[in-house]
Amino acid sequence: MSEVSHRRGSTGKGGRAAVPAARRPQPSGYRSGGSGGGGRDKSGRRTWPRRLAITLSALILVVAGLGAAFYEHLNGNIKGVAISGGGAEKADAFGRTPINVLVIGSDARDTAADCKLGGDCNDGGANADVEMVLHVSADRSNATVMSVPRDTVTQLPSCTDSKTGQQVPAQTGMINSALEHGPSCQVAAVHQLTGIPIDHFMMVDFGGVVNMSDAIGGVPVCVDSNVYDTYSHLKLAKGTHTLKGVSALEFLRSRHGFGTGSDLGRTVAQHIFLSSMVRTLKSAGTLTNPSDLYGLANAATKALTVDTGLDSITKLLGFADDLNKVPSDRITFTTMQTEPSPSDQNRVVIAPAAQNLLSAIANDQSLTTGSGGKSAAAGSTNSSAPTTPPAVPDAQIAVTVENGGGITGRASDIATALVGDGFSPQTGSANAPAPTTTVRYPAGKQAEAQAVASALRIPSSALHQDSGASGVTVLIGSDWSSGTTYPAGAGGGKPAPADTKAAVQGANAQNANSSSCAQVSTFKTVEVNGVPMTPSQAYADSPDIPNSAP
Repeated sequence: MSEVSHRRGSTGKGGRAAVPAARRPQPSGYRSGGSGGGGRDKSGRRTWPRRLAITLSALILVVAGLGAAFYEHLNGNIKGVAISGGGAEKADAFGRTPINVLVIGSDARDTAADCKLGGDCNDGGANADVEMVLHVSADRSNATVMSVPRDTVTQLPSCTDSKTGQQVPAQTGMINSALEHGPSCQVAAVHQLTGIPIDHFMMVDFGGVVNMSDAIGGVPVCVDSNVYDTYSHLKLAKGTHTLKGVSALEFLRSRHGFGTGSDLGRTVAQHIFLSSMVRTLKSAGTLTNPSDLYGLANAATKALTVDTGLDSITKLLGFADDLNKVPSDRITFTTMQTEPSPSDQNRVVIAPAAQNLLSAIANDQSLTTGSGGKSAAAGSTNSSAPTTPPAVPDAQIAVTVENGGGITGRASDIATALVGDGFSPQTGSANAPAPTTTVRYPAGKQAEAQAVASALRIPSSALHQDSGASGVTVLIGSDWSSGTTYPAGAGGGKPAPADTKAAVQGANAQNANSSSCAQVSTFKTVEVNGVPMTPSQAYADSPDIPNSAP
């Protein structure tokens, strides 16, 4: 660009002084003093405008050729994979639809580089080291990034293995293990677990993280204490460091360095890194600098595997444009709420408290206000403001389910589903004929009724206060003949809104515009020479190990 725009007659630094007019060589056909300031050939036609037009046309062809070559080069980098089983988004009143992308960090060691970076080269297969659902609202005013802890045990759906073409039966397993059978299986598993439609996916491996962080130029992160994770090899002194390349990968992979040393602490550290990355890209103007953008685009397209809905530069640029419309202070990072698995304390299961977060994302509800603060539903943080009674836990909400559709077993099925979702075991069933589904509740029980309706995907228009009701009652009408969630579009109403205050409780929510330090674990999560110790103790005990970044 600089060579094309450089003016050789410039008298500025680095340019040549202008040649006086009397000494300039006269081009063929040039006649001084001609009218209109242009030379003419023997036929009287002006020559320099024609030559200028020819020159400009040639330049345009060259630039267009470079642009086409660049476009084809980037397109050739992209790897596209078809997906299914992710559900479909519903349009809002203006015909706009949200975007939900499953971002996957693969721990595959398919190349020598990834094998060297990740270690454990002979373990085979691939798991989703990172799983984040990126939700961009239909009006592009806000976004939510929700991490799904990789240690979550759930029921995995049946799917088709992308390599063998064989049908994989439904089974219980860790949510990250579905990737072994291909991205489509992973998308279907996250969709089934969360109920959130997944339109697209983006997957990156170890080497891709290294190359992309290099292309960005590094991401500043802060740690609140000295840390040495002997497993991921991350070693940093207390304070702020700019991480790129291998050090960025070590930080993103560290699960023993932060929090309690589990995957939950790692998701919080990853959110800190990504929040800083968003701020870095926007403040540095990377997305508007052609040279920087080329390097980032080249690294990203080489590193990413995407679905066929994003497998071209045009499609990726469209998605990037949609994402770029969201201000950084309206991007919320969260972690899906979990609790220890009853059968294995080293694993977790989805917690009943997660339902509000999942419903908020599925129903396209923002977790921030227009000014970037917490959702208005979260209430005021002013100590002088009246306090809102805490939400009643789902486990304390007993529901009466009545069968009004005449289909045997319907009320029992729904009651069982509610208990399975974490509602009180006192939930029971009865019979009472009715054509439409409703949720009735007494005064003061609206929040409980909304929680029940949200879990069953019943629209808010079906909620009715009833002075004669003793508790929350779900009446299953003839408009709901099968399944344990209310069919989309039935009744013509919108889904009951999720409680956005409850949505972020226990979800480690943070705003992309706010900076914080990753909290180094105070537990003995690592070992040095076989001796258990905290990451800070390991740092002090390993002076000969170089830091990951200055």
